Parts: sequence; structure tokens; C-alpha cells
Amino acid sequence: MNNLSLYGWDGDLFQLKQASSYKHLSHGRVTAVNRTNYEVVAEGGRLFCELAGNVLYGKPSFELPCTGDWIIFQPFDDNRGIIVDILPRKHTLYRRRSGTISDRQAIASHVDKAFIVQSLDSNFNIRRTERFIVQVMEEDIRPVLVLTKSDLEFSRNRVEESLRHLGAEIPVFYASILYPETISALQEYIMPGESVVLVGSSGVGKSSLINALCGKNVVPTSEVSRSSGKGRHTSTRREMVLMEGGRILIDTPGVREFGLASDSAETLANVFDVSDFAASCRFPDCLHVNEPGCSVLEAVDSGLLELEAYKNYLKLRKESWYFSTSEHEKRKRARSFGKITEEAKRMKKR
Repeated sequence: MNNLSLYGWDGDLFQLKQASSYKHLSHGRVTAVNRTNYEVVAEGGRLFCELAGNVLYGKPSFELPCTGDWIIFQPFDDNRGIIVDILPRKHTLYRRRSGTISDRQAIASHVDKAFIVQSLDSNFNIRRTERFIVQVMEEDIRPVLVLTKSDLEFSRNRVEESLRHLGAEIPVFYASILYPETISALQEYIMPGESVVLVGSSGVGKSSLINALCGKNVVPTSEVSRSSGKGRHTSTRREMVLMEGGRILIDTPGVREFGLASDSAETLANVFDVSDFAASCRFPDCLHVNEPGCSVLEAVDSGLLELEAYKNYLKLRKESWYFSTSEHEKRKRARSFGKITEEAKRMKKR
């Protein structure tokens, strides 16, 4: 028998289940998504589930179960079942589906914290970090920056300087599987009952970090390629792991592309520390591109706001707008947003 409270089951979820037409059936949490089925942990054990027709054909793809979802199922064998309903999600991490303009993909749901994992080698990329932070905060998930491979030589001052412009108070952990005290600090930061999703590109050490946090090998790992210096895709699916004390980790495959999948204008301004400057702009609807009396541009010119961060802010703002805006509005306003790109190019030449 499994104690589902260790996996996050609580009174709020119980109330949500009571509103379902299938409240008399069993419930469980999706621990992994495979090509043709879903792995689910329930009170009676673990089982493989498929989707009922009303779920498979009645919902868009981004509403189909993802790792972390709580579902209701009809068992039909010792270790098999049919998912007939999905409880309403909260704190769900999405990304724009690769190769699309406005389709999104659910990564993990019912998440409390997101460990944004970057390694302190050539993989470190503050622009990628900004992108992850914006999407995580937009879903009201607590972002945590985990810098792995801290046993390597690196300039801590340079790293901290690159993070200086971030307006949100984001915890930063320097970690190495070779330094147990750094792993202990992360373990203590995960509270009992919390679910934490790990995101990052290939080769940053997400799987190794999970094994270190659990104190045993629970997910496979592989070494970084010697020829390219890049990580191999060890994780091929989003998978949930239960730590001691009812703390949950969700491993995800390394991503090369993480497109924004929300209307993140306000979050963007907060992450890039633009909000305080924008409050002093002459015009309340200032786009911070070339308007007179723009305090954001003044901050860039004076060095108070880093130029590269400002350009990425404009880039992500346009991407967010394009994702969330209808095709009619896109055509109508594309010309006005075109000046953002042109202005950014001109500023790059300064």
C-alpha cells in the first residue's frame, strides 16, 4: 500500500475529486509519461494506465495528463487501468511546443519549486536562465538557480555579476556531487510534501543531481561527450522520484529550446528589473524602445541596466506577445513591434 500523502495528496485535492462525476473511483498521481501509456502511483500500488476516449478525444494535447497530474482511473487488471478524469491543475510548468508558434506543452503539474540547473562550464548561459525564470514565475512556481559542477574552476564574481540585473529574489545554490555539503544544502531547501521539477539543457547534471539528492542511483546518467563537450540526453522522459520524507523530484530531458508559453509582460518586467525604472517613464504606455522620457532607456545608457539583458527582455517580450496574441492582432501590430528589433540592432552597434 502507498501513502499518497507522501506524493502530495491533501484536503484540497480531495475536495476537487468530490466535484468529479467519477469520485467513486480510485485516484493516483502520474509519475511518468510513456509513448502509449502513463505510469501512475495509487494507494494499491503502481500501474500502467491508458486514456479513456472522452479524455483522449475530448481535450487538447496540452490538457492530456503530464507528470505530476492527479487523475481518476478505472482499474481493469492487477496493474492496469483507464484514466477517466484529470483533477484541475495548479502550478503547471508549460513551454511552447517545439516547431510551433502558439501551441504549448505541459512539462509537470502541481509543482512548488523549479530547480533551473546550469553547469559552471561552457554550458553556462545567463540568457537561457532568464528564459526559464520568466516561464517558471509566470506559473507561480518558485524558481531556484542551481549551478552544478562547482568543483570546476570558475569566477564566482563573474557569475554573480551576470545575475545582478535580475530583479526577483532568486535563491542561488552552487552544487557539486563531489561536495556532499552542497547537496545537503539543497536537500534541506526541499520541504516535506513539496514537488520540485528540474529543468535545464543536456549535460548540466540534472540526473546526477537527483541521484545525489536521493542518496542512491534512481535515474540513469551518462558522461559528457569528449568530442563535442556537450551532454548526452540521458533522460528521455519526465519522471517522478520520491525522496525520503515525502519530497518529490521530477526529472526532465535536456532541452535545446524552451519557448515562452504565456503572456508574461508583467513577469518579464519584474525578472529583468525593468519595473522600477518603468514607473518613472513619461508615458504610462511606454514600450521602452525609443520613446522620449523613457527611464528604462536612460538606465541602459547609464549602465544601470545591462544592455544585453535589455535586448533579451525585448526579445522575450515580443515572443511572449506573439504566443498569446490572435492571428488578426499579430498582423495588425507586427509593424509596430518590428521597431523593437530594429532599435535593438542599433543599440548593439553603440
